[in-house]
Amino acid sequence: MTRPNPPLEIHNLEVRYGAYTALQHLNLTVNPGEMVVLLGANGAGKSTLFRTLAGLQRPANGTASYGQSLTNGKPEQCVSLGVALCPEGRLLFPALSVEKNLRLGAYPHRRDSVGNEAQLKRVYALFPDLVKKAPDAAGSLSGGQQQMVAVGRALMARPTLLLLDEPSLGLAPLVVEQVFGAIEQVNQSGVSVLLAEQNAYAALAIADRGYVLESGQVTLEGSRAMLMNDDRVRSAYLGV
Repeated sequence: MTRPNPPLEIHNLEVRYGAYTALQHLNLTVNPGEMVVLLGANGAGKSTLFRTLAGLQRPANGTASYGQSLTNGKPEQCVSLGVALCPEGRLLFPALSVEKNLRLGAYPHRRDSVGNEAQLKRVYALFPDLVKKAPDAAGSLSGGQQQMVAVGRALMARPTLLLLDEPSLGLAPLVVEQVFGAIEQVNQSGVSVLLAEQNAYAALAIADRGYVLESGQVTLEGSRAMLMNDDRVRSAYLGV
């Protein structure tokens, strides 16, 4: 019997870079199977939060847990707990082929070749545009295709919690629709998703709930409908 995903629970999280406080008194929850969107402008602290959850940045105070602690500064332990990060900017290996970039994401399961092949097929089913591009250098792809590779690489780790940092950044509307459609399918398969986005329309369209992050603090939280109808959100993020 498969164990249910644990919740992501963040309590009073504080992260500093020297004298600068990037996150302060942050409280956030992602329930099992939820899609939660994190809205915020550049510099709000979204990427810092994701780096912390991925074990790349240690907090000064507070806790973040996903069954076990995520704040000990060990990325490999976070991955072993089922957490995978698709970072802002993709961070692919441009000279390597698309398929090699994808397979690098499966490193935690490197001894399970059968499972890795099955997961690779799932990724190609989500992003059929990548099938013919598999032998091509990742750096030769369009921006949208590179984003598909970045999301696919994170999925190759077989996460139960997927962290997506600005996946629509710089993409054409049609590609945004393709990428967000794939993210929605992943979530519907049971994977919990925390999605940081400036494209509030696209993110709220598929999210269950959301938080607004400003200057490292949560200033608003609520359901999709509540946030879409909130005057502050409409003015700042929906352009209404």
